[in-house]
This record gives sequence, C-alpha cells and structure tokens, in this order.
Amino acid sequence: MHARRQRLVQRRGWDRAVADYERFWSHQLAPAQDLLLTRAGLEAGEDVIDVACGTGLVTLPAAATVAVAGGAPGRDRSGRVTATDLSPAMVAEVEAQARSTGLTNVEGVRCGAEDLTVDGPYDVALCSLGLMYVPDPARALAEMRRVLRPGGRIVVSVWGERRRCGWADLFGIVDARVTSDVCPLFFALGGPGVLAAQLEQAGFVDVDHERLSTELGYADDDQAIGAAFLGGPVALAYAHFDQPTRAAAEREYLDSLAGFRTASGTYKVPGEFVVAWATRP
Repeated sequence: MHARRQRLVQRRGWDRAVADYERFWSHQLAPAQDLLLTRAGLEAGEDVIDVACGTGLVTLPAAATVAVAGGAPGRDRSGRVTATDLSPAMVAEVEAQARSTGLTNVEGVRCGAEDLTVDGPYDVALCSLGLMYVPDPARALAEMRRVLRPGGRIVVSVWGERRRCGWADLFGIVDARVTSDVCPLFFALGGPGVLAAQLEQAGFVDVDHERLSTELGYADDDQAIGAAFLGGPVALAYAHFDQPTRAAAEREYLDSLAGFRTASGTYKVPGEFVVAWATRP
C-alpha cells in the first residue's frame, strides 16, 4: 500500500475505533503499557511526548506522574505531556479524558509520527504500540530523536512475533475481503532484535529491550469479535463490509481462535509484546 494511502486508512480507521478501543483493549494492553512506563522512569517535572497516543492509556498516567513540581533536580514547575496522534478523534478523546480527571498538563496535537509538528525539547519520548502502523518507522524514530534533548530517553513498544500472537490471522482474514493490506508489515518490528536495531540505526545509544509474553482473555465470542473488528485497526474495513461478509469474517476469525477457546466458552489467546528503551546521545 502506498504510504499516503496507508496513513489515510489508519487515520479513518482509528477515528472509527475510538469509541470501542478502551472497552476492548485497556485491560489486554495493560501489561505492555505498565512495562513501558516502568522503563521510562518518569520523574516529576519532566516534559514528555507520547507519540501515537491513542485514547491516552499511557498519556494520562504519564501526566499524573510528571505533574507535581520539584521531583527532579533543577525542576521548579510541573512537567507536561504532549499527546500526538494521526487520528483527530483520538486526540480529542485524550484531551477530554485529561479534563475529566483534572489533569491540566496535557496538550493534544494532531500529527503523524513521521512528521511531528512540535519542537521540544522533551526529556522523554514514548510510543506505545503505535510504531507498527507507521509506513516509515525509521523516520518516526528520527523525529522522536529530533525532539528529545541530549540525554533524553525513549521507550517504544510493539507487538512481538506473529507466531506468538494467537490472534494474528485477523489481518489475513480482513485483507482477503478488501483491495489492499490493512496493516502491512505489522509484525515486522517484533522479530528478534529488530526494534533494538531500529533504535540503534536512528542514532540512539544504551539500547536495551525486553520481551513480554501475555494472554488476551475474552469472556465469549462477542467480546473476541468486538476486540478484533470494532476496537482496532481493521474497524474501517469492517464497517464497509455488508452483513454476509461480516458474518463470514467473524466466523473465520473465531475458527482461527478455536484452539484457545476453553470448555466454558471463554478465550485465552497468547500474545507477545516487545518493549525497547534507549538514550539520545
């Protein structure tokens, strides 16, 4: 898929998924997001950019952590978090949630990861499970390096290897019913050493990474289908399917998960994340 077309599909897809994203994914993604925030080691007073922020599952806890002034040497003010996303609906959702929780140190910016319309400098750059959707991940990492101060930290997470993600057949099922790939190269960054190598090639130092095995739990068929088709990157394609096409795609997807279905009708689907962190020299 041409990069411009891919960005358009991603923006429209995430605009559509915003209402269902947290309902289906906040619990499932929590282990990866918790590890990312732990590795970030945020301190009060630090300035943070959260790239591909989604609905703010990382943005809001990061903002709460850096909000109180005086927690870091030389800091005399509260830190701030700039939340960027290609989807205007996602940015609006982050800002709304920040207001509802009383966080005044969050600013939303609508822009793609490859062209950050901010200058910084930031102390920390975060990108939680967003880099897989970017047509040019190297350019996105270069942009994050650009807006970091010297000595600033970056922490990035992606889904792991395809063979370790039991839900991976979803993309092929949807792609068979549309004219172009929904998420080309989705698992490319999850291969052994790939994400760490990308960070090194982008000019970061002190690179390290960790793999995290997890389990996606679904209470029933409806929850598994909702997570796959309503709350994620294929939401736009699914919305354009007629009812027979939807039913066929849903059945095929559930068949792909049959090995992870328990006797009680719940699902325990394996998954894997990779979290990598580094420093700008």
